[in-house]
Amino acid sequence: MAKTLIAFFSRADENYFGGAMRYVKVGNTEIVVNGMKDMIDADSFKIEMKDPYSPVYMTCIDEAKEDLRANVRPELVNYLESIDAYDTIILAYPNYWGTMPMAVFTFLERYDFSGKTILPLCTNEGSGMGVSERDIKKCAPGANIKKGLAVTGSRAADSGAAVEKWLKGNGLM
Repeated sequence: MAKTLIAFFSRADENYFGGAMRYVKVGNTEIVVNGMKDMIDADSFKIEMKDPYSPVYMTCIDEAKEDLRANVRPELVNYLESIDAYDTIILAYPNYWGTMPMAVFTFLERYDFSGKTILPLCTNEGSGMGVSERDIKKCAPGANIKKGLAVTGSRAADSGAAVEKWLKGNGLM
């Protein structure tokens, strides 16, 4: 039987919402993932940095930009033993500087995704998927990368219909 994993990176703390800063306890990507878990049968894995970025938004984006420029692969809090049991991986993340957070690169480069299907989902405040789909293809050679879903982060709680349509279109519902 086909098995699905939802691997996601999400950021709480101070976040940007359509022109304003606001503190949140649950990040936008995790809000979307939590809704998705109610729709499909899937395991989930939260990608977390051992040394997280600052809770202050402007400092966080500076740190993320520095890591992107230096092509850093931050260490994660924990790792899955294996992804062998999964046929499909939903990879969810916020858009950081036009791509995915460097911690997601760390996750992707740790495993062999050959023969697996990856469905990217990117939360953002207007920058869409950026080049993240291209970057996933580079990090996961041999995987079948499907068209991703861009979700406006400030509307994460209202994204259920779009997520459901995307999951159905990819045969997961």
